[in-house]
Amino acid sequence: MEPSITHPIGGTHGGVWIRRATARDARRLTRLVRTSRAYEGHYAAMVAGYRVGPDYIEHHRVFAAVGTDTDRILGFYALILAPPELDLMFVADDAQGLGVGRLLIGHLRDEARSAGLTGVRVVSHPPAEGFYRSVGARRTGTLAAAPPAVMWDRPELLLPVGRGA
Repeated sequence: MEPSITHPIGGTHGGVWIRRATARDARRLTRLVRTSRAYEGHYAAMVAGYRVGPDYIEHHRVFAAVGTDTDRILGFYALILAPPELDLMFVADDAQGLGVGRLLIGHLRDEARSAGLTGVRVVSHPPAEGFYRSVGARRTGTLAAAPPAVMWDRPELLLPVGRGA
């Protein structure tokens, strides 16, 4: 049984819990990626045809933050263990600023730590770099654009996951 965490967030009466995503979540996760305001404008091409498929969910450590009162997916992340990398992390636009992202990062750290990792690489969407730095990630470099899929340079960070991180 996968661990789950229940926490109250913001001013909600209920809370948020984190659970392992399932193949049945694929459409909702894909929608969350494709409708993210963070990918509007010149960033839109990156997620226009993006799909989080059931096969991806079954083969990776994908976790969803879910409203306890609604079963609505408020955000999710995908952790790759070898080499250690945060592959995806999205929070619903209307859930940003409520602590969902920090809750996901806390869960990611627990997962990574239990897998014996000391740090996780994050190749960040440029506007999200500030968030990752606010949760303790350190900038390690810049990943150059890779047209046609990614038309801009991206910050590369390391998120420590050891005790006290």
